[in-house]
Amino acid sequence: MTVGRVVGSLISTRKCENLIGSKFAIVEPLDIMNAGHERLVAVDIIGAGVGEMVLVATGSSARIGSGLEKAPVDAAIVGIVDEENELKTY
Repeated sequence: MTVGRVVGSLISTRKCENLIGSKFAIVEPLDIMNAGHERLVAVDIIGAGVGEMVLVATGSSARIGSGLEKAPVDAAIVGIVDEENELKTY
C-alpha cells in the first residue's frame, strides 16, 4: 500500500466496459513512500478530492479491494488519511 496525495483527475469517455462509471485520480506518492515511482493513475472508489492524502492499493489487491475484479485496474484509492503521526526513531 502506498500513501500519496491526489494532484488531479482524468476524464475518459472511451474505456473498457468494466470501467464504465469509474472515476480516475492522479496520485503523487509521498517522497518517503515513492520507491522509484512517479505519479500514478488510480481508480477512486472513495471520492477523494484534489489535495487529499490517500491510501492506494496496487496490483491484484487494487482490483479486489475496489470490487473491480474483472477490470484492468492496477491502482485504487481505498482510503483517505484523516491524520498523520510520524514515528520517531531513536
